Amino acid sequence: MEPRDAAVPAEEDLRDRRVLVVEDDPTVREVAEEYLRSAGLLVDTAPDGIAGLRQFTRTPPDLVVLDRMLPGLDGATVCRRIRETSRTPIIMLTALGDVEDRIDGLEAGADDYLAKPFSPRELVLRARSLLRRSVARNSPQTPFEVGAFGLDVSRRTASRDGVPLPLSVREFDLLAFLLKHPDQVFSREQLLREVWQWSFGDLSTVTVHVRRVREKIEDDPTSPRHLLTVWGVGYRFDAVGAA
Repeated sequence: MEPRDAAVPAEEDLRDRRVLVVEDDPTVREVAEEYLRSAGLLVDTAPDGIAGLRQFTRTPPDLVVLDRMLPGLDGATVCRRIRETSRTPIIMLTALGDVEDRIDGLEAGADDYLAKPFSPRELVLRARSLLRRSVARNSPQTPFEVGAFGLDVSRRTASRDGVPLPLSVREFDLLAFLLKHPDQVFSREQLLREVWQWSFGDLSTVTVHVRRVREKIEDDPTSPRHLLTVWGVGYRFDAVGAA
């Protein structure tokens, strides 16, 4: 954990949103709670995975901040349990430099990650970003269709052949971006910048989310027809479906 710095001011459109912090280190838990509260958010906490799941069920939050290494149930298991019934956005806290932990967390269904030690201000900014994306915007946008896929950005819903797709926040963001730019090729760096709005970061974040989106939109994710890999370049979305 970095030294405490000035708190981030609250934003009116996110005030009173509820965050659940599941963290066994009392110092990290206390600082995270302090900064999130100072940003106008309601905060519940839990010291381990089992208590975290109980709190999640008792008072469903709008966002979960979840440590990867927890006593009882580890963070990846907790994340998978949450994903069985909910698309609530999840930020996973991982060990600095541990790529496998980050990938494991993302594959379990996390939308974002922060490596320890992290800046509390960065946590607040990441939380705000996910909360904004998970809440319908005030200015409605007209739903549209691209091939078999339908997208309603205002309601944050997507479908294929009229069947709703159970997408997490970041999965929706990724699919929405690709649907808006069919047949264009984007590198992982470009997607990280455009979808995650990160100027730098672990490119495996994009790789894992592409895999997760394929599992939900493709008949055979191992042989995709829509979300295609352009070898050596990046990814392209084919709305019709490549033969």
